[in-house]
Amino acid sequence: INLLINVFVGLSVGVNVLVAKYYGGQREKDMSETVHTAVLTSLLSGLFLVILGGIAARPLLHLMGTPDDVIDQSTLYMRIYFMGMPFFMLYNYGAAILRAVGDTKRPLLFLVISGCANALLDLILVIGFHLGVAGVATATITAQMISCILVLLCLYRTDSCYQLRFSKLKIKKVYLLQIFQVGIPAGIQSTVINFSNALLQSSVNSFGDTAMAGYTAANNILGFLYMSVNSITQACMSFTSQNYGVGKYKRMDRVLIDCLILTVSVPLLLGCGAWLFGPQVLSIYTREKDVIESGMEILAITTVPYFLCGIMDLFPGALRGMGHSAVPMILSVIGTVGTRILWIFGFFPHHKSLYFLFISYPASWIITIVMQVICFYFVRKTVRRELMRG
Repeated sequence: INLLINVFVGLSVGVNVLVAKYYGGQREKDMSETVHTAVLTSLLSGLFLVILGGIAARPLLHLMGTPDDVIDQSTLYMRIYFMGMPFFMLYNYGAAILRAVGDTKRPLLFLVISGCANALLDLILVIGFHLGVAGVATATITAQMISCILVLLCLYRTDSCYQLRFSKLKIKKVYLLQIFQVGIPAGIQSTVINFSNALLQSSVNSFGDTAMAGYTAANNILGFLYMSVNSITQACMSFTSQNYGVGKYKRMDRVLIDCLILTVSVPLLLGCGAWLFGPQVLSIYTREKDVIESGMEILAITTVPYFLCGIMDLFPGALRGMGHSAVPMILSVIGTVGTRILWIFGFFPHHKSLYFLFISYPASWIITIVMQVICFYFVRKTVRRELMRG
């Protein structure tokens, strides 16, 4: 799923940066036209993904080496899930607009509401109506529809310059190109990194269904850790872009420092907790001892150093806030994907264990950080000179 959707989700990064820049610079007309371009682009992207997901689901699962006993249910889940892509895209782009202007509370509230609806529908459709995987997928897309409607209502009812009017929906080339300039590299980066994760998943699949279940449970915990670091990166990107829009480079530096402190402290605290209480947390997802042991092999090497993943993402986030997205994308692909591919095909065949396989995570984070920091240093000098001349 991530492999297919991340280029389009990445475009919401471009929306966030562009809206924040115009909001900071108080360019209301530019901001309004960016909003309407973004909303229509998200709808068209979602409709395209409905078709792509239906066609590509089973072939991609085959390429990943998905076992025969689960591939039919996996395909069913993916095809139903992709039916909700228009809702998913509209929510993500709408939430990106709200976050760009500093409104992070309402997108959170909408997700809480849709998340509760998702959980309730899971119980009704799976336990009550015995729909199994189809019930889970249907609950997910219904929840996505709820969050989509709420965020669109929020944009429609506002009196600010980012007000949405469906009669004004139109793609303006000048704004779309700027969204693409920042968003496409971000999306490609996510897609390529998820390609390396798909290779990693294939390696996990070689251990059998117990390891697959352990990886799925552990990955849910890593997902919580990722959300903690990604939220800080998104904040850094938005506030950097706002200050870039008005030429306040000292505030940009302050934003990065504050976010760096948060990026180290928050995931370090959560990561240590996830490692120390890993068996108890994993037992939420499964009661099978073998599955929990497999999950702990992964968590043992990934949770405590997870703050490195945050630092790795933070510097590209700051660079995107300044309108520079292509070079961070290239460096992330080289550092993250290159390291993991080398690890999977070069070292892993000689040391086959889940623990050794997932050493590739912190190793790739460290290598990528070094390259991103060097890139940031030179780009920041160039931007500072430009702002001082301006």
